[in-house]
Amino acid sequence: MRIDSYIEKLLFEYNCVVVPGFGAFLAHGKSAEIDTVTNTLIPPSKIISFNAQLSKNDGLLVSHIAKEKKLGYEELLHEVETVAEEWNKKLELGESLELFGIGKLWLNREQRIQFQPENRVNYLTSSFGLSAFAATPIQREVLKEEVEELEEKIPFIITPEKREETSFRPWLKYAAIFLLAVSLGVTSYRTYGDFQQKEVAAQQDAQQEVSRLIQEATFFESDPLELPAININVSKKQLGKHHVIAGAYRMEENAEKRVDELKEKGYHAFYLGVNRYGLHQVAYDSFEDPKDALVFLRKVKATESRDAWLLSEK
Repeated sequence: MRIDSYIEKLLFEYNCVVVPGFGAFLAHGKSAEIDTVTNTLIPPSKIISFNAQLSKNDGLLVSHIAKEKKLGYEELLHEVETVAEEWNKKLELGESLELFGIGKLWLNREQRIQFQPENRVNYLTSSFGLSAFAATPIQREVLKEEVEELEEKIPFIITPEKREETSFRPWLKYAAIFLLAVSLGVTSYRTYGDFQQKEVAAQQDAQQEVSRLIQEATFFESDPLELPAININVSKKQLGKHHVIAGAYRMEENAEKRVDELKEKGYHAFYLGVNRYGLHQVAYDSFEDPKDALVFLRKVKATESRDAWLLSEK
């Protein structure tokens, strides 16, 4: 039975493969190197060596062969030991032993086993696909001579610039700077104008949304759609468009009482009328300028009632 193919396969995964009764094949890692003589780059690999002192069975080789051939361990152990005896007898007779993919073994004059690895197979799996390759050195002197020869055949001619062109170039530089400054100024002005318009539009939209949400607030238990519509015309010629609302009431009497209470406190309170939900609204005061209305609203929230809100008419 030939067992060298099993030894070769195990050397890819293990660093020591023992042949019971013969010796052990060891794998040592070797870094990549450059052969300066042949200019060859050799990738990382495993170096295979042999040690006849490690001949005690560790079970690795026998178990692997038994698994591959699907035979019993004891039966395979006997076959491997028989192969080892044949190898030893062959070496004692002065013959060399060649193991495919592994190397060559023989006895020297002192009757010690010598081993020469084949180095045909790289057992380092991380270097799979890498092979040694020769690098061609760059001959700089040859290139220099070729360039000098080319310069002699095709001389380079440098034409000086005219005085008019050199005197005209600074004006081009200043003109480019001036155009850049003008374009930046126009762009900044347009950007600022767009920003102002967007800010004013955003404030108006926010104010209308707040007014809509406030007017839709529910101050009653029943459905507002079931309430009868009451239309009261109130003269607002002297009133502004921005009203600071004190409250909205279902009963008109309660709204009038609230107006009297606020007037006693010094507010220019008045009855604003009925909103679209049938609620009677009472205002602290009215303003034409929305800024004045906001200032007054903050004051009322801080001193009188945090429930006050601003109602702006279109």
